[in-house]
Amino acid sequence: MAQQTDIRAGGASLRPAASDTVAPPAHDTSVLDNAVWAALDGPHANLAERVGRAARYSADVYAFAALADPRDPAAWADLLTLVGPGTTVRIKPVETVPDGWEVVGGGVGVQLVDTALRAEPAPEAVRLGPDDVPEILDLVARTRPGPFRKRTIELGTYLGIRDRGRLIALAGERIRPPGWTEISAVCTDPAYRGRGLATRLVRAVAAGIRERGDTPFLHAAADNTAAIRLYESIGFTLRRRSPVLLVRSPGTSHQGAVL
Repeated sequence: MAQQTDIRAGGASLRPAASDTVAPPAHDTSVLDNAVWAALDGPHANLAERVGRAARYSADVYAFAALADPRDPAAWADLLTLVGPGTTVRIKPVETVPDGWEVVGGGVGVQLVDTALRAEPAPEAVRLGPDDVPEILDLVARTRPGPFRKRTIELGTYLGIRDRGRLIALAGERIRPPGWTEISAVCTDPAYRGRGLATRLVRAVAAGIRERGDTPFLHAAADNTAAIRLYESIGFTLRRRSPVLLVRSPGTSHQGAVL
C-alpha cells in the first residue's frame, strides 16, 4: 500500500539527481488542497461558471464544482444559487455538507505529484483536437479512466497514439491550479496494454507541462492500486487522500440534473 508523503513548497530537493531528469520548479503545494477551486479561480477562470465563492466547469467540460472554503456556509449558499435546487453535483475535497444538502454517492481519491518523473516527448504521439472527440469518447467509455465530456479537450493538450489510424492510447491535461497541471484521461485499449503506451504518453504530456514552467500532478481512485503503483514507479509520490462526493442541493428540481 502506498504511503502518504508530506511534500511542501521547495520539495524539488526531494528529487534524486539524475542526468536524464530535469527537476521542475518548486511550487506551493497548498493550492492542491483545493485544486479545482484554485484552477477555476486562476488559470481556468475563463471556463468557470461562478457565483461568489462557488464555481463549476460547464457540464460538458468537466463534471465538478468547487468552493473557496468548504467550511464556509456562505460558499454553500453561493453554490445553491449557482446550480439551483435539487441538482446533483460532484465536489471535492468535502468532508461534510450543510443541512439541506444530501450526499448521494462518492468515493475516495488520491493525489500524486511529480517528484522524480522523467519527462520526454513521444515521437509516435499525435496531438488530438475537437475532430477526435468521438473517438476519444469511445476509448474512454471502454477503458473508464475517469470523467471525459464533449468539451473536456478544451482544458489542455491531449496526446494519443494510433495504430493503423485507430486511437489506442490517450493522455492529456485537465485542471490547472497556479503552477501545476493535472495529467488525466490516461488510458489504453485493452488489446494494446502491457506495451508501455500509457507511460510514454504520461511522460510526453509531462514534458509539455514542464516546458511552460508547471509541475505535473494527477489523481486516481484510492482503490485503483494498479494505477497508483504504476505512477509511483515512474516518479510520482502520493501526497494526499480525500473524499469525492456526489451531493444534491436542497429543494426540488424539475430536471434533477447531474452537473
